[in-house]
Amino acid sequence: MIAILHYNAGNIQSVQNAINRLGYNCIVTDDKALLLTADKVIFPGVGHAASAMAHLQAKGLDTLLLSLKQPVLGICLGLQLMCRHTEEGNTLGLGIFDTDVTCFPPTEIVPHMGWNTLTPKPCLLFDGIGDGEHFYFVHSYYAALCNNSVATCNYILPYSAALQKDNFYAVQFHPEKSGAAGEKLLKNFLSL
Repeated sequence: MIAILHYNAGNIQSVQNAINRLGYNCIVTDDKALLLTADKVIFPGVGHAASAMAHLQAKGLDTLLLSLKQPVLGICLGLQLMCRHTEEGNTLGLGIFDTDVTCFPPTEIVPHMGWNTLTPKPCLLFDGIGDGEHFYFVHSYYAALCNNSVATCNYILPYSAALQKDNFYAVQFHPEKSGAAGEKLLKNFLSL
């Protein structure tokens, strides 16, 4: 079973639709027992970091996420909340990834919205996805490069387009809106 984490954030329906298109059944849930027993957990999100983290904490989902042993994929806000801290709402994250999330400097158009390329490192998530593939991004905050970075993107400055540590994976872009490359990445995750 594939579980999509239900919390105070948007974009869950488009992720569910993408997983269904790939031929997998999934459920959207905040039930702790279902999340603990799921084969894979997806932590997507669009929204404000502080309110999303407050919702996770109120439901006890913050500590549950840290205890998961199966593959977990954070998407967009999910990635940012898996980091140590984000400037958005001065919010402490889950601390899975050893990096902080910062607002892009206002020297260019923010948010970073649209198609951009990335450079992946060897990682199962990017199996069969080459350097320079295009993915769809929508974000004003970015995770700094760190030891957990498995893909980089450049918009104003280089930043982490994807992170990985143990069973935790996260991407800043939206694979569910990224055409064939995004579909391949989701298939790779679901095959872990």
